[in-house]
Amino acid sequence: MTTLLQRSQQAWRDIGGLHTAEEIAQQPALWSELAASLRTERARVEAFLGGCLSNPLQRVILTGAGSSAYVGEIVADELNALWPAQVRALATTTLLTHPELYLDASAPTLLVSFARSGDSPESLAAVHLVRELVPGARLLNITCNPEGRLARDSAGDPSTFNLLMPSASCDRGFAMTSSFTCMLLAALAVLGKENDACRIAGLAQLAQAALQAWQAPVAALAGTAAQRVVYLGSGPLEGLAKESALKLLELTGGRVPAMANTPLGFRHGPKSVLNSEALVIVFNSSRVLSRRYEADLVDELRRDGIAQRILTVGPGGDLDIDTPDFPDAWLAPLWLLVAQQYALHLSAELQLRPDNPFASGTVNRVVKGVTIYRHDES
Repeated sequence: MTTLLQRSQQAWRDIGGLHTAEEIAQQPALWSELAASLRTERARVEAFLGGCLSNPLQRVILTGAGSSAYVGEIVADELNALWPAQVRALATTTLLTHPELYLDASAPTLLVSFARSGDSPESLAAVHLVRELVPGARLLNITCNPEGRLARDSAGDPSTFNLLMPSASCDRGFAMTSSFTCMLLAALAVLGKENDACRIAGLAQLAQAALQAWQAPVAALAGTAAQRVVYLGSGPLEGLAKESALKLLELTGGRVPAMANTPLGFRHGPKSVLNSEALVIVFNSSRVLSRRYEADLVDELRRDGIAQRILTVGPGGDLDIDTPDFPDAWLAPLWLLVAQQYALHLSAELQLRPDNPFASGTVNRVVKGVTIYRHDES
């Protein structure tokens, strides 16, 4: 009988979690597939982008909603530091409500949309809004679904490039897992200076080893029944902390409150959330300077003795794996494997159905019920 993340496939099927378990476990294979795909797409993507990223006047907006927005948050500063272009992350849910603050008709603009389904109403509305308000804007859609409206509506449009992720990354489960990491790695590769598919292939090998090494301790961690969870990360890893907290909220159906912050920011009020049933997970940076600040906070929290447990993930942490000297944005998908598994196992511990924790339909895999209003209506 095949074992998958500490349970048999049949056991996951019985509790309604097989899709999510498979989609977490398949990520190393998908990253390898993605690396091969990006090698074949490299010339086309470079031709579409031209020299825009070398233009200091170029605006690059990384956008999406929910988890897709956190993809942009993790990669934005890494890319902004590489290029003269102005790169920023901006959720569609912010862009739609205050477009006048973020769009300039006179500025060359590249809208990079991250989308698992490509059918979220805000994602589609953001594309229409940018097209209307910024003449000549170009669009790069990084999406997992060739049948989604985001990809279909722009087919054949020379101002748009649809970069498709491996087909299995269009997660069937409620929570974004393999879709998230594939889109994140694709963005780093195609918008970086090297179009580094080789780096993705190397991360895939590390991820396979990490999944094997971390399965048992993460499953055991979920058995300690924390009642609230805090994720902390510095720089690009703050976006990782946000995604990790969201995964826990989603897969536990909101029963386990989760929050995200930075190690330095946590002292400024948010630390008050801690009690004897709280778990704190700190994502360690690859940068020595950042780790000094992170270590100081971890030492402080352990001296305080308030939280149930403090766990560190990443270089020198409780859960670690030898990695090359990669920037934090590149390592984020590796550390996310811990948070994804933890959320999955805790969902099972709570006797929920991880593939659909919201049987009532109050929260949906693809957001529903959003009314889109015109930007120029009073």
